[in-house]
Amino acid sequence: MDWNQTLQSLQTWLMTSGVKILVSVIILIVSFKLINWLAKKVEKSSEKKLGDHQVDKTITRTLAYVAKIGLKVLVCICLVGYLGLDTSGLTALIASFGVSIGLAINGTLSNLAGGVLLLITRPFRDDDYISACGYEGTVEDIYICNTKIRTIDNKVVYIPNGKLSTSEVVNFSEKETRRVDLTFSISYSDDFEKAKSIIRSVCESDPLILDTPQPNIRICSHSESSIDIVTQAWCKNADYWTARFNLLEGVKKAFDENGIEIPFNQLDVTIRNK
Repeated sequence: MDWNQTLQSLQTWLMTSGVKILVSVIILIVSFKLINWLAKKVEKSSEKKLGDHQVDKTITRTLAYVAKIGLKVLVCICLVGYLGLDTSGLTALIASFGVSIGLAINGTLSNLAGGVLLLITRPFRDDDYISACGYEGTVEDIYICNTKIRTIDNKVVYIPNGKLSTSEVVNFSEKETRRVDLTFSISYSDDFEKAKSIIRSVCESDPLILDTPQPNIRICSHSESSIDIVTQAWCKNADYWTARFNLLEGVKKAFDENGIEIPFNQLDVTIRNK
């Protein structure tokens, strides 16, 4: 074995292909770091304002993510061409492999299409409070394949976008105001007009309840053991739960102070001696 010839060949390879590989690795590392830095800058810019309109951070974040992946793939393709590798023989293999992957990830492709559809139709945005697919919570992130929701008890739920895009979605945050619907039951022996006046006073004394539209307080049904009075009061969306709890506690306290009875189900048992 001619070691001198082997050493000469190794030196020649290092001076040609070796240098190209080293340059490619350096370019790959620098390019990926630069792309990641640019993507983070784009995401942070979503919090800034352009004039009077704020950039939708969901769309900006998604576009930044897609652009980041696309740029990295483009860098890899350019480096492969720079190294002079012949990829024609791998084309058929990559194509058949792609078909197999496509069949295997059919559900993922459905979620991907659902994510694109959600970004186009915009039924909800980040920080919206929604109810969908049996879950209710605040939208934290809308990814390409799934949506991250934080429930009211601080659980995190990832809902597939394919399922989410084809199901009913209730967006509680889209409007600025929301109606609080409550039903209070009183005894048939009590004065329902007095009860309605008490409920109205509680609504008027709560600063979270809006004056316009005015609260609607009417009898909604004559139940078996009670008269049911529906109360429909409006508040700001962010104050919904506080206003609801305030009305429940305030009406109960006011009823007790004014001798209004809140009936409950009773069972009369008659014992007969034979």
